[in-house]
Amino acid sequence: MRTTVKKWFSDKGYGFLHNGSETSQDILVHASELKNCEYLRAGRLVEFDCDFNEKGLIARNVHLIHEDVR
Repeated sequence: MRTTVKKWFSDKGYGFLHNGSETSQDILVHASELKNCEYLRAGRLVEFDCDFNEKGLIARNVHLIHEDVR
């Protein structure tokens, strides 16, 4: 899946990804699931596998998508 980062808490090591609409549950992402970066920022595009646990949707194998800046 691909989406953008909604919030990232560097001091806590986790954040949330957008999940479609404003009424959909956000997807939790933990720093341990980041594969090609150490942290995220709101608005950045990521690709990931979606999974779930007792708390809800979680992101696995998260890769930051590097956009070409020209």
